[in-house]
Amino acid sequence: MSKITSSRAAKLAIVIVAVIALGLGAAFLWAQRSNGQTGPLRLYGNVDIREVQLAFRQPGRVAEMAFDEGDAVRVGTRMATLDAQPYRDALAFAEASVLVAQAELAKLRRGLRPQEIIQAREALKQAQAVAIDTERNYQRQNSLLASGASSQRTVDATRTARDQAAAGVEAAKAALSQASEGFRKEDIAAAEARLAAAQAARAQATTALADTELLAPSNGTVIARARESGSMVASQSMVYSLSLDKPVYVRTYVGEPDLGRIAPGTVVRVKSDSSEKVYLGHIGFISPRAEFTPKTVETTDLRTDLVYRLRIVINEADSDAALRQGMPVTIEVDAKASTGIPAGGR
Repeated sequence: MSKITSSRAAKLAIVIVAVIALGLGAAFLWAQRSNGQTGPLRLYGNVDIREVQLAFRQPGRVAEMAFDEGDAVRVGTRMATLDAQPYRDALAFAEASVLVAQAELAKLRRGLRPQEIIQAREALKQAQAVAIDTERNYQRQNSLLASGASSQRTVDATRTARDQAAAGVEAAKAALSQASEGFRKEDIAAAEARLAAAQAARAQATTALADTELLAPSNGTVIARARESGSMVASQSMVYSLSLDKPVYVRTYVGEPDLGRIAPGTVVRVKSDSSEKVYLGHIGFISPRAEFTPKTVETTDLRTDLVYRLRIVINEADSDAALRQGMPVTIEVDAKASTGIPAGGR
């Protein structure tokens, strides 16, 4: 009986020791996890690849390609040109059209020349003189009709001549009035519209001529040269691919459990494998949408697999050529420090 009791006591002691060990292990793991939450958050990412595809807005023959792959360019640098002669000719034609439209509008606004007004006035006097003469002739022939000295046919002819002369007077008056008043407002408005159209065509031709020069939109490095001098290119056909220098962005991801430890503006330290230099930056963007999400999130364990994309902005004073596009980097997030930059800043 005593042996059975001793065996049970030994088993009970083993169980108690195992429970205590499990409790101590759980407490240790909890302490380790708590300590991890308060320490720096370490993430892994890559320098973001940011490129610009450069193309002419106008078609034509390439006259010059000024840079090769690997060359650094500054903003506003002329990188390539098209044969500009067709566009210079088009601009000259547009400028001549503007001059013609301006001359036509000026003529309409000024009205007829003084000599033309004098000519219209003298034409009226001449018509009035003819009308007076034909009226006298009609009256004379009409008075001779009763005595038989004139025939009805002659009287009718003189009456017709008198009426024609009177109509000529009215026409001359209208011509003088038109000459004095100038051209109609509708004609002037039409001429103004033609001038505006010619000026718009000139502006379009000027823009097209300027588009024969391809300028660098920002500082960067040429990573692809797609054309050579003498090539015929269509509009929007890529000529260069330019890698942008600044600002330098880093793309990384943070797990859902650590999402509460970061915020836009949080200070970070970035380090690459090829250098001991530490680059300072801040979190500029946190994606509002989870990625690599399971179809249905049903358990707490599945929720921990969610990640959110971050965009790290390297301070321009710290960035240099050593941070190349696509380079893998390590990011340490100082959750206690913040630049004060609002959400979405850069």
